Amino acid sequence: MSQSHPRISKAVIPAAGLGTRFLPATKATPKEMLPVVDKPAIQYVVEEAVAAGLDDVLMVTGRNKRPLEDHFDRNYELESALEKKGDANRLAKVQESSDLATMHYVRQGDPKGLGHAVLCAAPHVGDEPFAVLLGDDLIDPRDPLLQRMIDVQAQHGGSVVALMEVAPEQIHLYGSAAVEATEDADVVRVGGLVEKPDAADAPSNFAIIGRYVLDPAVFEILRKTEPGRDGEIQLTDALQQLAADEGVGGPVHGVVFKGRRYDTGDRGDYLRAIVRLACEREDLGPDFRTWLRRYVTEEMQQR
Repeated sequence: MSQSHPRISKAVIPAAGLGTRFLPATKATPKEMLPVVDKPAIQYVVEEAVAAGLDDVLMVTGRNKRPLEDHFDRNYELESALEKKGDANRLAKVQESSDLATMHYVRQGDPKGLGHAVLCAAPHVGDEPFAVLLGDDLIDPRDPLLQRMIDVQAQHGGSVVALMEVAPEQIHLYGSAAVEATEDADVVRVGGLVEKPDAADAPSNFAIIGRYVLDPAVFEILRKTEPGRDGEIQLTDALQQLAADEGVGGPVHGVVFKGRRYDTGDRGDYLRAIVRLACEREDLGPDFRTWLRRYVTEEMQQR
């Protein structure tokens, strides 16, 4: 089985978006560098890949994304200053990001969509399965979704997408999957996918969230994929072709995720993610929860 379905070793993180929903904060700062408590969102994503055994990480960037590269690089001046101060705790935090993984970068010259961003990774990935992690979705490390997806891909081959049940009125915000049950309660067979359908046209309320494990056959399909929804080359459209013809790149399965997910792509959800993560921190949680309870109580009394 290992010869037919080799374990993956590379992760691809598309990070070329303009972050328009967070303007003006993202005018000069990549949205991936916005802090979630005291760590940029993108670091959580890289840490997730590394925790699943993928320490070869390719980031697909665009213009004005240089801070991403700087964050995962050494900063000798800062490290030296912290070392002279004897601030071992902050020094360790600074060095942590540069020691996480072997980082690579490629530019997506034109913003042609997620499918095009994934295609930019083809020369680096080569002819082996790989993972794609989108930075807007942060998965709690206590819920190892990516590792489960890698295990399913090793068992079945082909590609695996992460799915989550959403309310029917929200499915238009996601790709939607037509699914069939399998012997594993958390694994489904995907028979088709539609990008951001109207609720009446959605094959199910199983939404694709930002984790994929892909067969390299997807690259050849993406090269021929025409722009679809929103005038962009959609990864969902390429996966639909894989699901329709298993002879191209194997089957498409889905892992149904019911764990903790933090959505940082929306301003309201971004704030809620910060509050939830801060509340769970041992160093911040006790005091912050006390203040939060008092604040909420005072607000309710004033209304």
